[in-house]
Amino acid sequence: MPMAPPPDFDTLTIADIARLADSDRLPPVERWHPSHCGDSEMRIARDGTWFHQGAPLVRPAMVRAFSRVLRREPDGSHVLVTPVEKLDIAVEDAPFVALEMKLEGDGRDASLAFRLNTGELVVASADHPLRFEERDDGPHPYLHVRGGLEALVARSVYYE
Repeated sequence: MPMAPPPDFDTLTIADIARLADSDRLPPVERWHPSHCGDSEMRIARDGTWFHQGAPLVRPAMVRAFSRVLRREPDGSHVLVTPVEKLDIAVEDAPFVALEMKLEGDGRDASLAFRLNTGELVVASADHPLRFEERDDGPHPYLHVRGGLEALVARSVYYE
């Protein structure tokens, strides 16, 4: 089944984004506990590019499909999991990158929504908080996506 084209982020309100995000049903990876099967030979680079055996995955639908079965383990490692297998995947920083942001309102009434490199939509909230990590090269903002998985907010988005 082909992947539906993403909605035009610029024309959506944050309420629209919240409705779309709530309607996106993800697989119940937190309930799947198969035996560990090995390494997927996949890696997610800091810029959000997914690689398999050193070559980038160029089909957005493949990246989106794999991202939906991604899970962070209690030890901080990442795996791709289905009901019958679990494979390691290397993640250089965060598994997702927030590439677009929408701001509505001001001050304490402000709301933020993000589109990730996978097309997934996330509204910052108590369930999806932002955090900042200070490093030598400046602040690195992260958005909680789900189940311990985070998105690095792209520098261009952060300074927007």
